[in-house]
Amino acid sequence: MAVDFSRRSMQSELMDTEVSDYALLHQCLQQLEIVNILSLAYRPTLRWLGEVLRGTAPGASVSIFDVGSGGGDMLRRIWKRLQSRGFKPDLVGVDLNAFSKRSAEETTPATMDILYETSNIFSFDSSRQADFIISCNFTHHLTDAELVTFIRWMETHARRGWLINDLHRHWLPYWFIKTVFNALPFNRMMRSDGPISITRAFRADDWRRILAQAGIAPERYAIRWFFPFRYVVACRKA
Repeated sequence: MAVDFSRRSMQSELMDTEVSDYALLHQCLQQLEIVNILSLAYRPTLRWLGEVLRGTAPGASVSIFDVGSGGGDMLRRIWKRLQSRGFKPDLVGVDLNAFSKRSAEETTPATMDILYETSNIFSFDSSRQADFIISCNFTHHLTDAELVTFIRWMETHARRGWLINDLHRHWLPYWFIKTVFNALPFNRMMRSDGPISITRAFRADDWRRILAQAGIAPERYAIRWFFPFRYVVACRKA
């Protein structure tokens, strides 16, 4: 069946619909960490944090919400980066799936002191804020309307800025992932969801349209493309 890359697909992913098997999801999150390492998925977020923290005095506490934190792999890298630069990490991973919290806690050393929560972020008290709010490979799970709500939510809860790090919808990564994932010993969730994630992902014009709907003026945000096939949307508030 031909895939239409001109618009976002709304095909469901197993990760969003099959949540009754902890072992399957835990294995998927571990395999996803390997893919994130090989695809340089952490680099844009870590680079942005380095930029926005430039000039912040060592010893300062830095609070971050990671929305859709999954197995916690992004927060573990952020914790190491902040520690190495003399900051005090105050990190919270939020995921709707209770199995994600369990997987993250099993994988994260206790010395990192990262808090993982199972929560719907839209139920957060408006007074609960963090310096920065980030997400990685999360927003493609949302509809356009949900994404507009999410951006507005970040505007309310982030004191200093927010960043979205997600996939670029394009035929090349789609066919690459579809071929490679089926050739490797990945579980069925990875093999099914990998290509679907690409079809649910974004192009730059999608981001401009969605940001306009959320009421974010063009001068307030930056859209950057990162190799291989990844878009980052960043907004600094202070």
